[in-house]
Amino acid sequence: MKESKKIGINTTCVHVGEVKDEQFKGAVSPIYPATSYAFDGVDVKRYPRYFNTPNQEMLHKKIAALENTEDALIFGSGMAAISAALMAFLQKGDHVVIQQVIYGGTYNFIVSEFDKYGIEYSFTESDKVEDFTPLIKENTKVLYIETPSNPLLGITDIKAISSLAKEHKILTMIDNTFASPINQNPVDFGIDIILHSATKYMGGHSDISAGAIAASKEHIEHIWKTAINFGGNLSDQTVWLLERSLKTLNLRVKEQTKNAQKMAEFLEDNPDIDTVYYPGLKSHPQYKLAKKQMKGFGAMMSFELSEGIDAMKFQNNLQLIKPSMSLAGLESTTVSPVQTTHALLSEEERLARGIKDGLIRFSVGIEEPEDLIEDILQAIKKAKS
Repeated sequence: MKESKKIGINTTCVHVGEVKDEQFKGAVSPIYPATSYAFDGVDVKRYPRYFNTPNQEMLHKKIAALENTEDALIFGSGMAAISAALMAFLQKGDHVVIQQVIYGGTYNFIVSEFDKYGIEYSFTESDKVEDFTPLIKENTKVLYIETPSNPLLGITDIKAISSLAKEHKILTMIDNTFASPINQNPVDFGIDIILHSATKYMGGHSDISAGAIAASKEHIEHIWKTAINFGGNLSDQTVWLLERSLKTLNLRVKEQTKNAQKMAEFLEDNPDIDTVYYPGLKSHPQYKLAKKQMKGFGAMMSFELSEGIDAMKFQNNLQLIKPSMSLAGLESTTVSPVQTTHALLSEEERLARGIKDGLIRFSVGIEEPEDLIEDILQAIKKAKS
């Protein structure tokens, strides 16, 4: 297939980045699990830690095609991808500006590790571009954003951040996990480095851990030189599973997104729910911005239970929806951010970010919305009794 030809999203998911089975003509990619390859008389000296085994190389092509970038890299986790990208472009004396509300693991990495390397950092007060401008210094090298953000689904103006960065000749990075490549392609708005926890929507079945970076060939080459030293490569067995999962990415995410809209509208009308955070609701303060830069509003949301309804009692009474650490699988899941993603933050830090004890992060799966609604209603009833 000529990859330069414009093809549909489902066709891209299924066919781009396949490893051809030239020997037996199988319908799926064969796995090349070798950790040792020939070094003499070959065009490429292959080694798993170099991100260049046959399965790794071809999966890079699929992810790049999905994000409209020139190239990509895959990693053993989302944090392996994020840390490699940041450390590739930052060194002692550099400064980075980071959006305030981001994934707790990213926040913890920055505040725990950057001081050791002499890297300066500033967190914005919100996700508004106006808050980034005064924090930019002469030594600022990166602007880092996450949109929609975890866990409050804040929306950052991607184009505005990109324009600001280009004005100051600064690199931009975005965590695009919540949107997935199906609902948002940040490179189309000028972002340089796109990051994913591929454990989530790309994997989609709650059975693999992976990370991904998509960017230009120049930027990927630069990140590669750091990544091979950190050793965050992905095994070829998991690479194969991730390629399998990506074949249904569009089908899964579109169904989950459709369900999420119905669930958000139901929750917003429920008297036992104080607030619903979902960019597909017109009540969301950045609804118009989300509609402008997203193809779909995604399948992630958060909601706050009314006072007197214990978050854990509610979740423990759910029968279909699973209280679970991660997100974006086929099954619907909930989690309390105060106990998981943001557990490493102090109570003061969490409240400053709007993360209250009654906040529930909700990852909507592919089940029928009517069944999910019934499950939530019975769990609320039991949690109130």
